[in-house]
Amino acid sequence: MAGHSKWHTTKHKKAALDAKRAKMYATHIKAIEVAARAGGADLDGNPALELAVTKAKKQSVPNDNIDRAIKRGAGLTGEVVDYVEIMYEVRGPAGSALLIECLTDNRNRAASEVRATVTRNGGQMADPGSVAFMFERRGVVRVPAENTEEDDVMMAVIEAGAEEIVRSGTVFEIISDPSDVQSVSTALDDAAIEYESDDVEFYAETKIELDAKAASSFVQLWDAVEELDDVQNVYTNVEISAEVLEEMAAQDA
Repeated sequence: MAGHSKWHTTKHKKAALDAKRAKMYATHIKAIEVAARAGGADLDGNPALELAVTKAKKQSVPNDNIDRAIKRGAGLTGEVVDYVEIMYEVRGPAGSALLIECLTDNRNRAASEVRATVTRNGGQMADPGSVAFMFERRGVVRVPAENTEEDDVMMAVIEAGAEEIVRSGTVFEIISDPSDVQSVSTALDDAAIEYESDDVEFYAETKIELDAKAASSFVQLWDAVEELDDVQNVYTNVEISAEVLEEMAAQDA
């Protein structure tokens, strides 16, 4: 989930941060439930569950919440966890594109809420395949660029499967094959280099840059979609430079 919403650092209201934290917790809990349902409650025998739990703990999701999610997903509480995965394709302002990944127990609700939110915030639902072709599954680890040298990052990960390092706004994106993402994050740990996120995600190799006006409209759309309960991840082809982020922050001040 995201790690890829870099521009969220421009927002500081406590209520908004609390709401985002609650949504983040819910997203991790849902991922744990799905993994436990698919492979059982034993972390040692269920790599997907172990990974989901590790990611949740990195984001400080309470252990009690994690334990309940494992039991619920594995069917140990008598509850039935049955989510369906749906991908929606969206065109946003100024040539931007989004892939919206949902995990939901109500397909009709998810479709209705996503469509209404996209339309209300200046986006347009796209035909299947018209946006998805821009993306491919890649391992992506994001390292804060501030006070970090790209050469240091490269030296740490070059033997761990990293294929390229891209400066994107306020972070370095380390791109790899999906099977190598954990090796890359482990190499960063060994080198004492902090990273924001390490995920396998839909990644757009070709990015478009937005100016401050278009970026503001795009962020409004992104934020509104990401807040929906059924939305698990949002991926985009948008690039927002550090300069544009600073301009947006100045406008919000």
